[in-house]
Amino acid sequence: MRAHRPRDPRRSTIQVPGVSRATQVAIAIAEARRLGAGSVGQAFDRYRRFVLQPGRWLYLPVADCPCCDVTDARDELETALRMLPRGPRAELSRVIAALDDEFRRRTLPDPRTRSTSRPADAWWHHRLHDQ
Repeated sequence: MRAHRPRDPRRSTIQVPGVSRATQVAIAIAEARRLGAGSVGQAFDRYRRFVLQPGRWLYLPVADCPCCDVTDARDELETALRMLPRGPRAELSRVIAALDDEFRRRTLPDPRTRSTSRPADAWWHHRLHDQ
């Protein structure tokens, strides 16, 4: 019988595909400083899975908790972008921009958000939600 070896926590984190090793390291540093280990990869994965699901239109579900809210995942990515140095920020931004384009294309603007939301809310908070 083999002794149980604890899993290496670095191996269980989700990495952002399509970015260089240097950007992955910069993300890991930002996570260690403020965001939490693996949080950027997890947020990217949640955002990507929502945006790339089959069908023509996407409707944002009304979430009971932030962990289920795709706009919260996009907020986390925005926070990470602000923390990264210029080069890694640009590289991660390009990968996120491709998902943003798809998100804009497959969701509809919510005309009600102009009067009910704060002006500081990002554009992804101004899309139609399921009611």
